[in-house]
Amino acid sequence: MAAESAAFTPLTLPVLPLDDEVVLPGMVVPLDLSDAEVRAAVEAAQAAARSEPGKPRVLLVPRIDGTHAATGVLGTVEQVGRLADGDPGALIRGRGRVRIGAGTTGPGAALWVEGTRVDETVPDPLPGQVAELVKEYKALATAWLRKRGAWQVVDRVQAIDDVSALADNSGYSPFLTTEQKVELLETTDPVARLKLATQQLRDHLAEQDVAETIAKDVQEGVDKQQREFLLRRQLEAVRKELREINGEQEGEESDDYRARVEAADLPEKVREAALKEVDKLERSSDQSPEGSWIRTWLDTVLEMPWSERTEDAYDIQGAQRVLDAEHAGLEDVKERITEYLAVRKRRGDRGLGVVGGRRGGAVLALVGPPGVGKTSLGESVAHAMGRKFVRVALGGVRDEAEIRGHRRTYVGALPGRIVRAIKEAGSMNPVVLLDEIDKVGSDFRGDPAAALLEVLDPAQNHTFRDHYLEVELDLSDVVFLATANVLEAIPEALLDRMELVRLDGYTEDEKVVIARDHLLPRQLERAGLDADEVTVDEGALRKLAGEYTREAGVRTLERSIARLLRKVAAQHELGERELPFTVTEGDLRALIGRPHHVPESAQDPAERRTAVPGVATGLAVTGAGGDVLYVEASLADPETGASGLTLTGQLGDVMKESAQIALSFLRSHGAELELPVGDLKDRGAHIHFPAGAVPKDGPSAGVTMTTALASLLSGRLVRTDVAMTGEVSLTGRVLPIGGVKQKLLAAHRAGITTVIIPKRNEPDLDDVPAEVLDKLDVHAVTDVRQVLELALAPATNGVEREVPVAA
Repeated sequence: MAAESAAFTPLTLPVLPLDDEVVLPGMVVPLDLSDAEVRAAVEAAQAAARSEPGKPRVLLVPRIDGTHAATGVLGTVEQVGRLADGDPGALIRGRGRVRIGAGTTGPGAALWVEGTRVDETVPDPLPGQVAELVKEYKALATAWLRKRGAWQVVDRVQAIDDVSALADNSGYSPFLTTEQKVELLETTDPVARLKLATQQLRDHLAEQDVAETIAKDVQEGVDKQQREFLLRRQLEAVRKELREINGEQEGEESDDYRARVEAADLPEKVREAALKEVDKLERSSDQSPEGSWIRTWLDTVLEMPWSERTEDAYDIQGAQRVLDAEHAGLEDVKERITEYLAVRKRRGDRGLGVVGGRRGGAVLALVGPPGVGKTSLGESVAHAMGRKFVRVALGGVRDEAEIRGHRRTYVGALPGRIVRAIKEAGSMNPVVLLDEIDKVGSDFRGDPAAALLEVLDPAQNHTFRDHYLEVELDLSDVVFLATANVLEAIPEALLDRMELVRLDGYTEDEKVVIARDHLLPRQLERAGLDADEVTVDEGALRKLAGEYTREAGVRTLERSIARLLRKVAAQHELGERELPFTVTEGDLRALIGRPHHVPESAQDPAERRTAVPGVATGLAVTGAGGDVLYVEASLADPETGASGLTLTGQLGDVMKESAQIALSFLRSHGAELELPVGDLKDRGAHIHFPAGAVPKDGPSAGVTMTTALASLLSGRLVRTDVAMTGEVSLTGRVLPIGGVKQKLLAAHRAGITTVIIPKRNEPDLDDVPAEVLDKLDVHAVTDVRQVLELALAPATNGVEREVPVAA
């Protein structure tokens, strides 16, 4: 008991801090006394030892990042003298663990603390599990020491029987980190400490085995490369001898593909795939057909611009000027390109050019009627950005391999159009125009639109794989512009991957500007005329745009200008006209004939379509843009016995249902509207949409059909200057529809001055050009009663007109 109480007697010791070093009990270490703190602790211990028997004692405490550990080691100063390099030093032996308590005072400049010895006794004899642990540790330590050639130390370790001393012996291990040694120091239970030391030694041996395996593999790889090098040199020598025997010249041999691949600036995975194909080529005979396929593939890979990229022109204002100079109108797409350039410039300034392997490309879908400049806009975008431009025509493409390429197993296999476009552009970041994407078809050869899903997905196209190349192609920096006339023809999944920009057509003012600045100079050159020989004044251009053509785009307008200039050129060559000549509005009829599209409001009142009751003017959207749609209604003669509703004009199911709704509404609310609804019960109604060869569908003609039937029943004419659009419900509510901008542009082109739209479509008016809205009186309504009040003219002198009767 006396010995046990003595083991826990408090100690007062000077602290000797060890920076990033740990001394465990049983270890003997030399310390440099040139360090002020070490020297102060040793001197303080020597001063205290003069009044006490025994050797000077210090407390060895690890200090990591300025923080002292909670447990230290009692050390005795065995000897003070000179180290091997001549500096003063002290030899200190670790005796046992001490749990550090509060600080106290003592002689000298050292820090003194109170501490308590830690009991580290182990039962004797050792339990079976502990004995097995001792045996395992000694076996692991022996294996590690033998690898290092430390045979003398092996005998010393085998001679240690004390569990605590055996665990602390691992403090000499050079592979342990300071944190691992501190963990050993602070583990006071000897058995737990031995388990920890065993685990640390086991982990180190496992790491050594892995490192040795890697080094062996590396050495084997080097030997294999050297052997392959020698064999290839021998193969070259054999081939040279064969050429000499066959009388061939060295220059007649095919190009050295291996040298070309190694010299090319290819991505790492592409280089590996190309070198594998080169190996196959070298192993194949000259008569093998596989050799020609491999050469074609290698030529394609080497021609791809893997590392070529054009620098974007980050002059945002300059790009805006380029777009404005080459295209009038189209503000939406110009703003989008300007925004894209601005964002790319800011990303580049902040080092965000590549994020997650993806670059900052863009995918835009330009949807609009023919002739509005969708295709030519692609060249302007490339010009504004300083990029290469390439056009891919998709109209009529039905083979999925046209997009993703053919498998190389087929004779005559080729890469897809996307890969060919990149190769043609000569850079990895061109502007690619996918023209007429809505005209892509599908058949037994696959669906090309489905193959485009990966191409146009910004989250996937940085790892696009062509079936022919079979290597990853990064398309994330490409600006894709897809053009289409009909939005509904694009698959929903494909449309979801693109940012939609609508081009709804030009106003008359924009057409005049386009004709003056772009179409006229181009057609003058094609007609062989100079700008000072023939001029066309603005009035003539406006009449050409308004009365000779009626379209959303400008193709027909350009053809009219071309025809006009050809006529002038022919008259000059025949001696009938002198140049220079200015074409005015009055010259048009003599040169190219009468106008084809006179506004309804400009015609004689008796010749207008709405000159009789039962005819209303609607607005529709077609593949060629917005258009004016007339609806005619009549009632059958009572004597014929006809009943029900007859519809003609190639109508779709939705439009037929809208006609039924219009008829049902008037039957149920006719008395309220003071209409003779009895006629609808006794006589059959007939609704016809002229231009019967053109298919028509959609709900937006509901209010137009209701107005036509109401005009028919009341005998009141529909106002000539009014056009309308909107879906009608059974209760008479006017519901929202689409294509408001295109419909209003069509109304403006047709000379309509008053337009009726649903109230819930009012926000769409923000997209309509201001010059068009200024010339239109737009009424937003919620109920069909408001439509009838606005659209129907008052009855003449209170006498109703004769109601048209169907034959």
